Amino acid sequence: MRASSAFAASAVLCGLALAGAPAFAQGAGFYAGKTLDVYAGSSPGAGYDLYARLVARHIGKHLPGAPSVVVKNYAGAGGLRLANWLYGVAPRDGLSIGTFGRGVPFETLLNPKAANFDGRQFNWIGSVNDEVSVCVASDKSGVTRFEDVLTRELTVGSTGAGGDTFIFSSLLNGVLGAKLKIVSGYPGGNEISLALERGEVHGRCGWSWSSLSATHAKWVEGGQVRVLAQLGLWKHPDLPNAPLALDFAKNDAQRDALRLVFARQAMAWPFAAPPSTPAERVKELRAGFEASMKDPALLQEAKNASFEIRPVSGEQIEKILAETFAIAPDVVARTAELLK
Repeated sequence: MRASSAFAASAVLCGLALAGAPAFAQGAGFYAGKTLDVYAGSSPGAGYDLYARLVARHIGKHLPGAPSVVVKNYAGAGGLRLANWLYGVAPRDGLSIGTFGRGVPFETLLNPKAANFDGRQFNWIGSVNDEVSVCVASDKSGVTRFEDVLTRELTVGSTGAGGDTFIFSSLLNGVLGAKLKIVSGYPGGNEISLALERGEVHGRCGWSWSSLSATHAKWVEGGQVRVLAQLGLWKHPDLPNAPLALDFAKNDAQRDALRLVFARQAMAWPFAAPPSTPAERVKELRAGFEASMKDPALLQEAKNASFEIRPVSGEQIEKILAETFAIAPDVVARTAELLK
């Protein structure tokens, strides 16, 4: 996922100058005179840290009492460390929320030994974006549609096990029978893009559409790469004619296996409060988050950084998790094996 230097720069430039007048006056409501701690399950400057700081710069003025908001980093294990702490240790008074890896809530199903929590039991505040990733092939590959990779090999770049480029490619191979030859070891997405440009690989699966369209729109417009399939629960508005990978599932078991992994896309940059947080605080946090996502100052800051904002509500996240956790255990077990 993109955590660009452009975004970091815009954060410094925009800050309070773009914040505008507060929606709530100081001294009114629960949060008056208090501090809301926003925990980021990553190191400073990484993607989830930048999202935490984006929200932190704006949410305070949309909470009753206009509290101070402080970002604290709680890195480790891709966000699992923060999730375990938020679930079992963090104060449950409405003054602590956190954001961690989109796949973390599903570790309850896919890696229960590492997850000391039930992903459904967090109080979900919302997600900044509903992410759609894509699988692309270069114009030199001879592959022009997803059906082609069901019968012929396509070499795709990957950062290695645990990354989207590996997880999604392995999933398409194991569930749909795609013939994606995964070349791992690239340090990051930029290096995969360079390898694609040089012809070292001929495709990439697990490329965020928001990132691709922001950084390599000319590749798509000029036909240098073709979008073979969308990797998500539903289509991105920009890609009405590109099929979903889900469209190629032949039965319910295949469809559920894909849904199990793609569900994380719909809650791409999630924020949660601990279990047992008072219902009134959860309601206020959700309302404040929703208002922040419509705040002209936040939207301008995001626009300056080519940063996509398509928010998902806490209620929607709850529904996504409930549906995902209802998938049959045998499908979950087989899918977990594919991703190792």
